[in-house]
Amino acid sequence: MTVRDSATAVETPPSATARTVHDTLTETLRLARLGGAERNRNKIKASGKLLVRERLKLLFDNEDYIEDGLLARYSENLPGDAVVCAYGNVDGRQVCVIANDYSVKAGTWGKRTFEKITFAQETAVAAGIPIIYLFDSAGARIDEQLESFAGRHAWGNIFYNQVQISGRVPQVCALFGPSPAGSAYVPALCDLTIMVRGHATAYLGSPRLAEMVTGEKVTLEEMGGADMHCTVSGLGDVAVDDDEEAIAALRVWLSFLPSNWEKPAPVAAPAEPRDGRLLSEIVPLREAEVFDMEEFVESLVDEGSFFPYKELFAPEMLTGFARINGQPVGLVANQPKHMGGTIFPDSSDKAARFIWICNAYNVPIVFLVDIAGYMIGSAVERQGIIRHGAKMIFAVSECRVPRITVLVRKAYGGGYLAMSGAPMHPDAVIALPTARPALMGPDAAVNGVYYNQIHAIEDPEERRAFVEQKQAEYAEGIDVFKIADANAVEAVTPTDELRGELTRRLQLYKRRPAVPVTRRQAVTPV
Repeated sequence: MTVRDSATAVETPPSATARTVHDTLTETLRLARLGGAERNRNKIKASGKLLVRERLKLLFDNEDYIEDGLLARYSENLPGDAVVCAYGNVDGRQVCVIANDYSVKAGTWGKRTFEKITFAQETAVAAGIPIIYLFDSAGARIDEQLESFAGRHAWGNIFYNQVQISGRVPQVCALFGPSPAGSAYVPALCDLTIMVRGHATAYLGSPRLAEMVTGEKVTLEEMGGADMHCTVSGLGDVAVDDDEEAIAALRVWLSFLPSNWEKPAPVAAPAEPRDGRLLSEIVPLREAEVFDMEEFVESLVDEGSFFPYKELFAPEMLTGFARINGQPVGLVANQPKHMGGTIFPDSSDKAARFIWICNAYNVPIVFLVDIAGYMIGSAVERQGIIRHGAKMIFAVSECRVPRITVLVRKAYGGGYLAMSGAPMHPDAVIALPTARPALMGPDAAVNGVYYNQIHAIEDPEERRAFVEQKQAEYAEGIDVFKIADANAVEAVTPTDELRGELTRRLQLYKRRPAVPVTRRQAVTPV
């Protein structure tokens, strides 16, 4: 306050009370940002994990970010009620972060936790910015369930919001520690879940509870660890070794996606593919000869841009983001190295979910086809191969972002349709010289048509010659030039010119609007 007289102005210092309030607030904010007790923080560090604000420092471009509800329940020695809700920049774009603070009562959910989380969700979707969940929580607090579980104003609103938000802004989750019981649905409802080996777990019932109820004895890692979920259950999409790698993976994933569904996917500076064999050198002419589709991808896309999705789960299907001359694409490819690239129930689910992600966020999709079809046999029929296979066909058929299908080698039966064959209305089907689309391959076709004649020939050499002759005749009928002559593909492209062909077509097709089918609700196969 300034007091003035006719001669001069004199500055009066702030009152002692005002200074005390200011200093008290500064100290209170500092302590709140530390989180829980020092012994708790030291225990977290000793385990090899980062504290919550150390994770934020790695994630955000700088420390100039907004935080809501920092002093919630501070008077109860529960600063922030064990959750940090912050808004900052990642690669220059705003994001919302919802992060458990494990140093405060093991990051558990209290009566103010869900208020903060749901408010942050609503703020993010209104602003059209991605939501990043950094989860490290022992779950909901049983002693606060009466205020937070059964009513409309309760923990369940978190999951309800996730579903309403799905497809509007990206939702990604990194699991740094436990996420038990109901809280396990947060990663399950996200577009991407990254799990840190040795620390991350997700399960509905703990090993102790499972033993009580079912008698099963199992370790925590076997019940819900990162490797199990990333290889067996499919809940985890990316497995990493530490917190730093998890944060780096989050940043890379987000770099392929727009901030929300109404914006185009971000374009990066073009880069050449990595040095290596030419595409034509990678693809064998013989159908029975195996090759590595990932090598094909790495020689096609911009160097270092391929980011695999669910790499360890259902590896017969290769999915992930990449860039072709700077343009972002989703890749869905058969992997001959694993089970011949045949589609199983899990690989169908994996591909369908990735296609939905691309379609939600305006990322064009390139299908790389080398498929003998869906797996057959009583085992997969019992697993629901038809039901799961329908899910992939459903995802492809309702996809409205640009789709380009590349026939690399074989493209047989229902597998051809699931991989966005011509009847699924892609923007283009491009055949390489090695392409062989057909209802079935020569071996199966000849065996089916000539079964009785084959088994009527007693001499083994004569039988072999007959089969080889019929297979050759059949193969001639699926020659790439014949399908081009029938106008069954948009182009036949020399293998080593594929990258240029894709670059030009991506530029063309992204100009058209991606108009979804008009309806209230599709009945999706499960």
